[in-house]
Amino acid sequence: MTQTTITGRKSLLLQIIPVMLCFFAMGFVDLVGTASNYVQKDLGLTDSEANLFPSLVFFWFLIFSVPTGMLMNKIGRKKTVLISLIVTALSLFLPVLGDTYPVMLVSFSLLGIGNAIMQTSLNPLVTNLIAGDKLASTLTFGQFVKAIASFLAPIIAAWGATTVFPTFGLGWRALFVIYAIIGFLSISLLAATPIEEEKPDKASGIGESLKLLSRPFILLCFLGIVCHVGIDVGTNTTAPKIVMERLGLPLEEAGFATGIYFIFRTAGCFLGTFILRFVSPKRFFAISALMMFAGMGVLFVCDTLLPLYVGIGLIGFGNSNIFSVVFSQALISAPREKNEVSGLMIMGLFGGTIFPLAMGYAADATGQAGAVGIMTLGVLYLLYYTLKIK
Repeated sequence: MTQTTITGRKSLLLQIIPVMLCFFAMGFVDLVGTASNYVQKDLGLTDSEANLFPSLVFFWFLIFSVPTGMLMNKIGRKKTVLISLIVTALSLFLPVLGDTYPVMLVSFSLLGIGNAIMQTSLNPLVTNLIAGDKLASTLTFGQFVKAIASFLAPIIAAWGATTVFPTFGLGWRALFVIYAIIGFLSISLLAATPIEEEKPDKASGIGESLKLLSRPFILLCFLGIVCHVGIDVGTNTTAPKIVMERLGLPLEEAGFATGIYFIFRTAGCFLGTFILRFVSPKRFFAISALMMFAGMGVLFVCDTLLPLYVGIGLIGFGNSNIFSVVFSQALISAPREKNEVSGLMIMGLFGGTIFPLAMGYAADATGQAGAVGIMTLGVLYLLYYTLKIK
């Protein structure tokens, strides 16, 4: 191995570490499931009222994703990621003022805006460092890092709610402060990291970007992202409610169900980083979708704790690599419009608005089994999408 090769690898590592810390910050959006359950408890909200919070977060993906693709063409991907981190950090400091309904609505809105900008710009930024057949596994590793933040959120919230350690009256909201501090660290490290970016072939408008949805495979990928995120946010939010409904446990104990989901999603992302180097994306995607389908079946019929945890774990592991495969397939299918395609795919995170709203109304009407039914529709689509993967 030559000195030039060693130097090149060290340089790549120094660039990858700040980018992966940004993926950790990307995971902050998943605290919305945990936080909405605590806000629901504090304010005495119904399921449909509480599910407005995650729906509001992901509503902004519909508004900001495609314009962010245009912004990247003008100022570059790194600067766009830095803007997203600043908005995210600001959103996390607002709940220090209190967990009143208006404050939390504003906080979750800013969190959604920041995350929409971040997810649109961070994934293409990775393509400036990693290309070719290693892209899917690298994006999967980024999702693994993101999943760590998601997994820690319910644990930190429960610690803040129950610890005797002084949290200055914040309780579970200590989670927001801790993640805000990490957010500012991400800003500092990325700003100090030089990354050479490829220039876009052309400046495009929103209309031209949306026109890409007329390509059948791009549309299939877009709907795949909608279903993936709907299932992700839906399970994140609904898993504790299922445990509370079936077993009568308090939120502080039932909240571990969210932890189970993220434990298996984190493990799935980590293992997927290596599996996707040896197994075709199509085969791995099919196995993942079938695991989710089995998990939904368990949540429909079981009313004891261990089987419920097994079902939640199956969904978490199965859903862990869906995003990376779909996203990389979309980017590879349109190599000249990476920024635009990224904006469209992240706009698909609007599924995090559609699914919780539908699930909230279904749960109010028929119990949590209705919410599981809504998620199962998303799994059925992903099974269909498997047939279309190249």
